Amino acid sequence: MFPLSGSQPKRTTRDGASRRVAVNRWQSLRVLFVHRDADEIDSCLQELKRAEFAVHADIVLTLGQCVEQLRKERFDLIVAEYPSPNWSGSQALEVLQQVVRSVPLVFVAASLRGESRAALRANGAYDFIEPEHMEHLPIAARRALEEKKLREELAKAEKTSASAEARYRALVDNPTYGICRVDAQGKFGYANTAFLNMLGYTSREEFLETNFARDVIRDAEMRERWKECLRERAEIEGVEMECQRKDGGMVKVQMSGRAVYMESGAFDGYEMIVGDITQQEAREGQLREQAETDSLTGLANHRRLFEVLHTEISRSKRTGREFSLMLLDVNEFKKINDKYGHLVGDRTLCRLTSVLRSCCRSIDTAARQGGDEFALVLPETGAADAALVGERICELLAKDLEEPLISVGVGVAAYPTDAETIGALLYAADGTLYAMKGKRINFISMGLAEQPSSNADRREVGKSAQQGSGKM
Repeated sequence: MFPLSGSQPKRTTRDGASRRVAVNRWQSLRVLFVHRDADEIDSCLQELKRAEFAVHADIVLTLGQCVEQLRKERFDLIVAEYPSPNWSGSQALEVLQQVVRSVPLVFVAASLRGESRAALRANGAYDFIEPEHMEHLPIAARRALEEKKLREELAKAEKTSASAEARYRALVDNPTYGICRVDAQGKFGYANTAFLNMLGYTSREEFLETNFARDVIRDAEMRERWKECLRERAEIEGVEMECQRKDGGMVKVQMSGRAVYMESGAFDGYEMIVGDITQQEAREGQLREQAETDSLTGLANHRRLFEVLHTEISRSKRTGREFSLMLLDVNEFKKINDKYGHLVGDRTLCRLTSVLRSCCRSIDTAARQGGDEFALVLPETGAADAALVGERICELLAKDLEEPLISVGVGVAAYPTDAETIGALLYAADGTLYAMKGKRINFISMGLAEQPSSNADRREVGKSAQQGSGKM
């Protein structure tokens, strides 16, 4: 292994040696990357830098190198790619739990099914980050550092001569994380103020009468997992669940805990650290929505369009039902921008967006691919019915007499009749769109062509704008 300095990681050599990176000067964070992609590592480091972390990182390729590095140095966080040809996630968890159980493991996974995520989390995975959402990594890192600090405070409290008072202070003084103790039967033994507030209790005595499984855990499956933990004395690491508040509301929490034993060696329950991640999940949902939404129109963006097409192809393969893709673009949009300015151009796109929304069912997806290019995904719809939707869009645009008048080119392709892959489907719809535009005569009211002089003339312009959309 050899050191690496600087904020930009270089490519890993073939022997898989580790490298060290010093990034900036804020809150210290030691990270071990088990990852082959230098670009993704750089993306992680940049996000941590933006969050004001001073990162000291080692980078390895294999599980063996990871274990060796963990034995030599201490780390706050492990960031690993998933899946990896060098090791499996479950294998990593088993080995890492044997070597050092207190280091949170975050997987960078492009696509991870719910069941795979649940299985990895059940085995101790701390969190999961998608490459498209690296901005979530600093949140996980900060949470890991705060939980580590709390664990150290509790451990220190237990070692002091006045351990009872020290533990009490460690619990009471922490305003962010809930800390509680549950006995072997699942009944609460103590809880700090933060945990009481989290669950909406004002009286500690009233709260201590509750049972964790019966009164707090909402999900039946999670309730069974908790009972299994009590039976097996298993470690609890980064488990997410919904908890019942006193007022009947719900709070989403992430919980970590360790088994507690009496001097005789008998199991005495769990001490747990509980974090409220309700707002964090809401923020992540907002970030996810922003990443999938066009900022101008509020429609799905290009990335979301591809996800929907992938989903519909999978659904069509399962059910045998077809779906259609419609592509649209605004005729002479550049001339609209040039004559009226970009504000009017943006307004034109929003007017078209309004029409698309009015023609969509709840199961349809309207998207803006970019510029003046739009798309509609129409589940369980053949080409003929999709053509009728195209006609309806053109009719509504023809009735919109706001200046400048809008007309669109429309192209439709059906899956699997016209194409069997996303790329081929887009190509087929694009081909019908430009075939239609080649046959049509464009009438656009912008002063660059003959201007309609009356409402009747404008209606005629609108009618001409939908020629060719009946059969695409």
